[in-house]
Amino acid sequence: MDLEVLVRDGLARVLESGVGPAELDPDRDMADEYGLTSLNKVIFLMSVCDDSQVSLAEFTESDVAQMRTVRDVVTALSKFADG
Repeated sequence: MDLEVLVRDGLARVLESGVGPAELDPDRDMADEYGLTSLNKVIFLMSVCDDSQVSLAEFTESDVAQMRTVRDVVTALSKFADG
């Protein structure tokens, strides 16, 4: 499973800006650069956790707050994903 592809696809699905998965810079702030709202962040994280078979319960509120970029999300998921 390629977590970065999974995360990019998941983020692109919830963004209202119409940015495609390949256009997402993994190091840009998802809220500042792409307009990800708090609600859409929760929907996005629930979706990518389901897709990667990682329980959202693995992450604290602080963990979620620190997931500001695609790379942050991939790094966090990789700690719990099966490969």
